Amino acid sequence: MQFARLLHLVDSAIPTGSFAYSYGLESSITFGLVNTPFALRNYLYSYLQQAGSAELPFINSTFHLTEKSPEFQTVAEEYDAQLLVPGLYKASAVQGRNWLKLLATFYPEAALETITQWFATQKIPPHFTVVFTLALQRVGFELKELQAMYLHMLLRDQLSAAIRLGFLGPLEGHRLQHDFYAVFEHILAAQAGKRYGEATRSAFLLDAAQVLHEDIYSKLFQN
Repeated sequence: MQFARLLHLVDSAIPTGSFAYSYGLESSITFGLVNTPFALRNYLYSYLQQAGSAELPFINSTFHLTEKSPEFQTVAEEYDAQLLVPGLYKASAVQGRNWLKLLATFYPEAALETITQWFATQKIPPHFTVVFTLALQRVGFELKELQAMYLHMLLRDQLSAAIRLGFLGPLEGHRLQHDFYAVFEHILAAQAGKRYGEATRSAFLLDAAQVLHEDIYSKLFQN
């Protein structure tokens, strides 16, 4: 039952706001950085690799802490500092706030409001990756479950964006999603045990594409 609850929490219908952002895919397609199915595969692979090296170390560290832990403030500040793209910075904070509000209604006994209060007191944005981990750890999920579901959410949202942009059809998108699950094992193994101080960003062209989103004349996604 616990795993079924986690599947529900990461369902795309859950209103955290992740559906509203293409994280650079729309601008990558618009400006020709992604223009073939093969290029989309390369884009997704780079995207997941960067997510693994930049996000999973923060998930690994946060999972073993609470908002009362002395080290947690450093983790939260470090994560805040490494988000350099304004659109993604804003999106991360919005999703984090929505996530905490949502889970507080599902798990009132977990007193997740204390996490929201901590971020407000410290004047640090509640970025999604950090509060995703902190909240789910508190309500009883395992680290391996969180890691796999986090990657699943990222992959699903990117392919959903590609479908809504008309770049590929639903059947093709879901087949691609199925194929990419094989990559998860390698990403998780490469980041096993790594802490937030070892987090790295490796796909700088993706960050540049995200910045270029503001120059798109007609936007399907907010970013």
